[in-house]
Amino acid sequence: LAEIQQDRLLMQYDTLIIDEAHERSLNIDFLLGYLKELLPRRPDLKVIITSATIDPERFSRHFNNAPIIEVSGRTYPVEVRYRPIVEEADDTERDQLQAIFDAVDELGRESPGDILIFMSGEREIRDTADALNKLNLRHTEVLPLYARLSNSEQNRVFQSHSGRRIVLATNVAETSLTVPGIKYVIDPGTARISRYSYRTKVQRLPIEPISQASANQRKGRCGRVSEGICIRLYSEDDFLSRPEFTDPEILRTNLASVILQMTALGLGDIAAFPFVEAPDKRNIQDGVRLLEELGAITADEQQTAYKLTPLGRQLSQLPVDPRLARMVLEAQKHGCVREAMIITSALSIQDPRERPVDKQQASDEKHRRFHDKESDFLAFVNLWNYLGEQQKALSSNQFRRLCRTDYLNYLRVREWQDIYTQLRQVVKELGIPVNSEPAEYREIHVALLTGLLSHIGMKDADKQEYTGARNARFSIFPGSGLFKKPPKWTMVAELVETSRLWGRIAARIEPEWVEPVAQHLIKRSYSEPHWERAQGAVMATEKVTVYGLPIVAARKVNYSQIDPALCRELFIRHALVEGDWQTRHAFFRENLKLRAEVEELEHKSRRRDILVDDDTLFEFYDQRISHDVISARHFDSWWKKISRETPDLLNFEKSMLIKEGAEKISKLDYPNFWHQGNLKLRLSYQFEPGADADGVTVHIPLPLLNQVDESGFEWQIPGLRRELVIALIKSLPKPVRRNFVPAPNYAEAFLGRVTPLELPLLDALERELRRMTGVTVDREDWHWDQVPEHLKITFRVVNDKNKKLQEGRSLAELKNALKGKVQETLSAVADDGIEQSGLHIWSFGELPESYEQKRGNYKVKAWPALVDERDSVAIKLFDNPLEQQQAMWCGLRRLLLLNIPSPIKYLHEKLPNKAKLGLYFNPYGKVLELIDDCIACGVDKLIDANGGPVWSEAGFTALHEKVRAELNDTVVDIAKQVERILTTVFNINKRLKGRVDMSMALGLSDIKAQMSGLVYRGFVTGNGFKRLGDTLRYLQAIEKRLEKLAVDPHRDRAQMLKVESVQQAWQQWINKLPPARREDDDVKEIRWMIEELRVSYFAQQLGTPYPISDKRILQAMDQITA
Repeated sequence: LAEIQQDRLLMQYDTLIIDEAHERSLNIDFLLGYLKELLPRRPDLKVIITSATIDPERFSRHFNNAPIIEVSGRTYPVEVRYRPIVEEADDTERDQLQAIFDAVDELGRESPGDILIFMSGEREIRDTADALNKLNLRHTEVLPLYARLSNSEQNRVFQSHSGRRIVLATNVAETSLTVPGIKYVIDPGTARISRYSYRTKVQRLPIEPISQASANQRKGRCGRVSEGICIRLYSEDDFLSRPEFTDPEILRTNLASVILQMTALGLGDIAAFPFVEAPDKRNIQDGVRLLEELGAITADEQQTAYKLTPLGRQLSQLPVDPRLARMVLEAQKHGCVREAMIITSALSIQDPRERPVDKQQASDEKHRRFHDKESDFLAFVNLWNYLGEQQKALSSNQFRRLCRTDYLNYLRVREWQDIYTQLRQVVKELGIPVNSEPAEYREIHVALLTGLLSHIGMKDADKQEYTGARNARFSIFPGSGLFKKPPKWTMVAELVETSRLWGRIAARIEPEWVEPVAQHLIKRSYSEPHWERAQGAVMATEKVTVYGLPIVAARKVNYSQIDPALCRELFIRHALVEGDWQTRHAFFRENLKLRAEVEELEHKSRRRDILVDDDTLFEFYDQRISHDVISARHFDSWWKKISRETPDLLNFEKSMLIKEGAEKISKLDYPNFWHQGNLKLRLSYQFEPGADADGVTVHIPLPLLNQVDESGFEWQIPGLRRELVIALIKSLPKPVRRNFVPAPNYAEAFLGRVTPLELPLLDALERELRRMTGVTVDREDWHWDQVPEHLKITFRVVNDKNKKLQEGRSLAELKNALKGKVQETLSAVADDGIEQSGLHIWSFGELPESYEQKRGNYKVKAWPALVDERDSVAIKLFDNPLEQQQAMWCGLRRLLLLNIPSPIKYLHEKLPNKAKLGLYFNPYGKVLELIDDCIACGVDKLIDANGGPVWSEAGFTALHEKVRAELNDTVVDIAKQVERILTTVFNINKRLKGRVDMSMALGLSDIKAQMSGLVYRGFVTGNGFKRLGDTLRYLQAIEKRLEKLAVDPHRDRAQMLKVESVQQAWQQWINKLPPARREDDDVKEIRWMIEELRVSYFAQQLGTPYPISDKRILQAMDQITA
């Protein structure tokens, strides 16, 4: 074949002998086809075809009925016995191993002689050998024979021996070598046949029934030395039904190398080539595809003929498989030709590393020195380097011994070196330099990758399995150095199917290495084309696959080269129409401004019929912009030229944005600002049902939050007021609502008579509805929760940069949530020293009741007060008057006490002993703490009696004198009252101790809870001077209740439940109030009304200061709510 490259007519030869033609290898079939074409041009050339088993008629016909010469071999008669594994008449099941045992036993009864048993593969041989050895057959030696055995183990079958020998061999013993002394053959009738699958693109090794010719070859092995016996473990009918000859290799392998050589020689279409047996067209097509994958051939325009590429011409000159040749040529670009030649020459031969069955661990240990944790290919390089060093240092015999010691097959090593030398010679002739320095991992494997693009795989996340080209599934072979830690992506030298699909000789790769070397195989798909503001262009997600494998799963790419028309459409629609573009073009800013104004009208009026649709705006731009404008960059270039001639080409007019027939929107109905006192707050509108801020939003700068009052906002803006009133009327219970039907008429009548914001909305609405119908609507009849959300004002608090801090429908909740931030703002503006600490006397002149300071565009308002810090007082700013009032009272009290002698000595002198003893019954802390509580209460009483807190130094001086004069007697009076209260508590507690009747348990529990709310640590100041007498009366009422409870616990329980019902209503009501509001006097009064209600139920004889009932308490709460 090599000669044909230089001498197409083989003029140097007059006779060619094709020996062992029965093997029907690729080379033999190709050569027979070539000679068929050559003979008409060389009629003088003689061709002799020889073989032991051949289909002579087929070959004769191929060469125009050439003469057949049959020479009978010198063989002895062979008896064939058919012993099927399972006889048809026999119900018992027998496996192949048992059938072999029975055949061995049968032959054991014949005359002495060695037995040859044909097996399908190495594993079967090992299993069968183990089983035979366990039988302990007398004077019998069992020997395996297969290709991967070491030379020494293979040579054992040729050595002389005594006794009987059983040789277990693969079909290598059919023709490739002759085992001496064989008298008997056992033939299971199967073999592993290498067969290429055009469907899966994998070289498979399935176990198949052998042909008649192979069976006869096996039979002939026992007729060499004497008469023999061949036991076939299948029936005669099975034998006769089998094909006469084994399929030639050309029918069961990839044809890439043949096609490459034929194309290089100009032999035309392979389908028309005169092969002895023409290959399947599908196999031919697969070979063509592989050569296209390697970049070796290209098709003409009609896809009917192929020609070599310059790369393919070079590939045809390398004496290795096209895949391997491709690696060597690519290695030139990556500076790794030496490594590529080492690896490709190793892949061209059988693995030189031997692994004897009885020395597997020892051989694995020796070979582990050459392993690379990421690449089996580099193991060949490591081994090559080792052998090179040893060969230089050792003699020829020493080197042979080293190979044996290291479990390396010397002959294969020599073959490896020979192929490398041939490759190096061809590479030199092609002018390819060979690197002297070691190459990097990436460079080597990128070069190898060019020949193995259909042998890459991506690891499944949950399995030790890979998805390969065309969705094949394979696993890394267990003998690989990567088997235990498989990489995410791999490439393998070959895919072989036995029990499963295995990838042999593997290496880690990165998917990004594939794309540059697989451009001719890549398939690109695009998804989600979309406009990107930052890029100023339409972008898409690109997926890059090779044979279905995603080497790039998702990469963002510019879409302009893929679909320019769509890019132009998306640019106009998103950038220009929707305004999603960052540019400085004046027309663009003006157009957006005009559009925003019209959109604002829609939000205000809650309609979608004012602004023209996007398609109208798209058409406006589409008609004016050049068709080659597909991105912001293209537009800028185009606009730079066109704007000089027509600068207003793309300018909107407001009239074109408003649909014909759209109603005008009044600015009075939909104002841009809300006015409250001196405050002017911006309003915004959002027409987006379901959104948190749907409707009208008031924007409140953080520094102004404490100045904004909730009153008035419930009236809404004029444009939504009618809808709001209608919704409120419809929220009424049906029995009440039917008095105001139709609701729109009553809403219009109401709005026509009232002045908005003059009264709270519900007050005004209740008054007018009562005036129009005479029907009274109770406050609890209104259900704000049934009013649509867009009719309720949203409050949005913003910072100095107009960024939202928080928003919601409740202004009180926002104030509470942002209280800390408001306080920080107030402290930040207190730059004139108004806030002070560590004060012991009034040394700061007049304290203003309110404080204003300008900050930016806002006038910040705060309320200063004295703050109690126990050993001193401080001046701090508060964000509302209520907190100021509470703090000021405590701070003023502390400043007075710091400047007045303690009344304790006076109290000790004037208080009767009985009262002193009563104070010692205090269960709520130390006596001194109780006395301090009494003193604080006395100061509070005197501050209140003298007009409340003072704000000037003169006022403080006057108050100080009055408190100093009256405090001692006031504290004595308070202490006497407290003594009576504590004595009563003591007596009640005595009655609560001891065993309790179960019928009284609930009542007693209620009493304890009531007492804990009346008398507690700090109760004197907490309840206040005015409540001390009431507190004693409430405790006396408890004593009366205890007397009645023992007599009629059921009546007590009924009364208790009434009080409990009111108390629960009060608790729910107060929880809904803003925290600051809960401290107001009118709110606190409700709690004392409940105590009076208890007196009215449990001790009527004590009397109450005013009429009291459940209903009166509930009405008082409603009035406060209103």
